[in-house]
Parts: sequence; C-alpha cells; structure tokens
Amino acid sequence: MPARRIVVIGGGVMGSAAAWRLAARGGEVTLLERFRPGHDRGSSYGTSRIFRLAYADPFYVDLAVRSLPLWRRLEEETGRQVLSLTGAVDHGPAEVTDALFETLTAAGRPVERMVPDQVAERWPGLRADTGAVFHPEAGRLHADDAVAAFQQAARAHGADIRHGVRVTGVRVLDSGGVRVVSEAGEEWTADAVVVAVGGWTPTLLSGGASALVSGVPALRVTQEQPAHFPAADPLSWPSFIHHPGAALPATGRSTDGVYGLGSTDGVKAGFHGIGPVVDPDHRDRTPDAATLGALAAYAERWLPGVDPTAPDPLTCLYTTTVDHDFLVDRQGPVTVLGGCSGHAFKFASVLGELAASLVHGEPGPSRFALGPRPRPAA
Repeated sequence: MPARRIVVIGGGVMGSAAAWRLAARGGEVTLLERFRPGHDRGSSYGTSRIFRLAYADPFYVDLAVRSLPLWRRLEEETGRQVLSLTGAVDHGPAEVTDALFETLTAAGRPVERMVPDQVAERWPGLRADTGAVFHPEAGRLHADDAVAAFQQAARAHGADIRHGVRVTGVRVLDSGGVRVVSEAGEEWTADAVVVAVGGWTPTLLSGGASALVSGVPALRVTQEQPAHFPAADPLSWPSFIHHPGAALPATGRSTDGVYGLGSTDGVKAGFHGIGPVVDPDHRDRTPDAATLGALAAYAERWLPGVDPTAPDPLTCLYTTTVDHDFLVDRQGPVTVLGGCSGHAFKFASVLGELAASLVHGEPGPSRFALGPRPRPAA
C-alpha cells in the first residue's frame, strides 16, 4: 500500500512535531511554513519554555508524563539536547500548592513540600510566597532547538520541509482528499492535511467560501510580553510558577500568575495571559512600558537573584480557547492542532503523536475536540 500523502501547514513546534510523528509512521509528509527557519513571528521561538508535570488536573499530569519519553526519543534521533531538567518550584496559596502535591503524589511522581525559607536557602535568587512544592521532573526546553530538532527528525524519516511558503487556501475535495494552495500559486493534493498555524488558525479555518471544519471554538489571539533579566548562572535556576491569591494579588496584571525560568538569555519572567488581542499579521511589537514596569517591580520583590533594572522585553503570541484546553481533532481529511493557550509547548511531542494518530483514524482526547466549549466562570 502506498504511503499516505499528508500536508502539514505550519512549521512551529506543533506542526513540526506532527510532521515528525507522521513521517515516522511512513507517511509521505510535506511541511509548509510561511516564514524563515527560526523566525520570531509566532509562538514557538526563543531559548526557553517551561517543562513541568505539576498540574492540579490529573489529565494534564498524565499528558506531560507521556510527553517526556518522546522528548528523549527526539534527542536520541537527532543528537540534540532540547530538554534540561532543573526542577520547578510552584508557590503561592497553600490550597494551590497542596493540590499540586496531592495530584503529583497520586500519579507516583516525586514531589516535596517546602516553606519559603527552604526555597530561599536552596535557591537564593528566588523568593517564595506562603506555600511551595518542588518537583524534579521539570525544567526548560530550548524552543528554537526543539523546532529545529523536530524538523531534522522529520527529514530523517523522509519529510519534505519547505520554508517561505504562505498557504492561502485549503479545500476538501469530493474525492475525500484535500487541495492546498500557496500565495505563489503552488498546489499540493493530499489524502490529509494538518493545520497547525497558531495565531493564524481562525483565519485559515474560516477562509474561503465556507469554513474548512465546523465547531471551531472561539480562539483569542493575544500578544504577551515576558522579559529576560540579567542574573548570575541563570541556567542553574529552576522553573517557577507564582500562583496568585496569597501575597500575589489575584487581580490586575497578576490575575493568572507569574511564570519564570532560566535561559541562555537570562532569567525569563512573565505575566501569564494578560496581553491585548491582536491580529498576528498587523501587530505593534513595541514593548509596553506599563507591563515592563510591572515585571521589573515584581522582579525587585520576588527575584532577588536578578537585576530588575535591566529587563530585556520580547513578545510572543498566545492563541487561547475559552477553557484553556487545546484543540486537537479531525473532521474528514482535516486535522486541527492549535488553541495552545500559552501552556502547550511542553506537550508538543505528545500532541504531535496525537495528531498523527488522528490522521490515521485513531480517536483523540474528547476534551480537545471540535465543538462547543464551556463559557468561563463568571
């Protein structure tokens, strides 16, 4: 039987992971990416993303556990180290940290409770709030290297990786396949397509005379602005999440907490999911002075190991669903991989596997399905 022909649209971390897993299954895979390798226009660039198992929801703990051996397989296939386990500290209200401790313990993963003084003693650059937990199976992923590794591994399995190709149309054919058209007039006919275009998902799925698939949930595209702070030996830092509700206000810029981790560019810190709604093709990437000032003030109080006077800001895109679950589902020959909601990078290896499974007719998680999503709590 001839290999299935599959076009993957989008060469960020999700599309590249899907191309790897599809090619590894013997598919005839073509990956089309609009921008140059290593571009900074979307959600997958830079030197650092958090890897962690700590969620209060057992579903996400299990998903992260499943992703870990796939990250290691990627490293083995490519000879690239993309994941460094430095551990992670979650701190904030005791009810939050207790829930994380209980969920990780129930999953059989190593975790320990800590008090702020213990955190400060072990990591003098980090100040903790009220309660804390540390779990060693966490750390950082190098974002640019991860994308490059997925594409390298996909090529090794026979995938054709093409940059500088802007897809402008996708049409489901009466024969059951798909036709993909580029801005330059190139066409590809395939048995299946995977759409993994991040902040461009709403436009591509709704373009043309009719929607490509039905039941696409509301997707909110925002521009987020973390910053890197100078620090001594930033690569020794654990990843950290500061949950709001204790000493960190649960209103204003800290509504969804603060995240951070070490990187080759310094210690990265950012408010989670507070940015303005943007059009990914027409956005002002000028740093927002108020956000930068608030981050510097946060660093001065909570990150004594960094220089809060010299933040280096950057911007990236979040594409968020109402419930913050992802969108990984198939209708006919179209598989959608998106809605990553600012916390999916760590899962990219397993989400690529899930997308490959969907293309081959296997079921995916019902909570990632196309269809109605619950409204956020009032």
